[in-house]
Amino acid sequence: MVVGLGTGSTAKFAVDALGRRTREGLRFVGVPTSEATAKQASALGIPLATLGEYPSVSLTIDGADEIEGRSLGLIKGRGGALLREKIVAGASKQLVIVADASKLVEHLGSKMPVPVEVVPFGWQSTARRLERLGATATLRDSFTTDGGHFILDCAFGTIVDPEALARQIDSVVGVVEHGLFIGMATSAFIATANGVQRYFRSAM
Repeated sequence: MVVGLGTGSTAKFAVDALGRRTREGLRFVGVPTSEATAKQASALGIPLATLGEYPSVSLTIDGADEIEGRSLGLIKGRGGALLREKIVAGASKQLVIVADASKLVEHLGSKMPVPVEVVPFGWQSTARRLERLGATATLRDSFTTDGGHFILDCAFGTIVDPEALARQIDSVVGVVEHGLFIGMATSAFIATANGVQRYFRSAM
């Protein structure tokens, strides 16, 4: 089995658990979504591979910054790995999200900005174009992605139409990728005070 290994504080626990299963004899190969996850997984003895070796991923386990409960639309990227996370998610048959109940929202953008990965050259101009879409764009201080890019944290407020906004951001020159993951998650395991609840994406 080929398993995509997510990035971030919650995904780190999932990778730790997979490391324990590896020591117990579970056989799989992991495709990491960041250099940090690759380092963690390697230290745990998880065999690693690339999408070049395995272009189809059976299952990816990752976290999220916001989860729209009905649609399972996501905001991701606070950990700074959104580009690689989206590439691996796009190659996956299933994208399973693990999170706690604080990440559930009725509408995306209610609590978190949308991270937007941009090329360093002319990032100020890219930020102005994003602001014309309604964002308050803030450069993430002293941070560079694994791909050598910057991140602009773009607060749009409540996002009424995430798909339309995703298309608008995609059209901005200088944008590499953004943290709106729409129609990608297949299910989510949410930790609540009453135990773990499982959510499934509703029909679109």
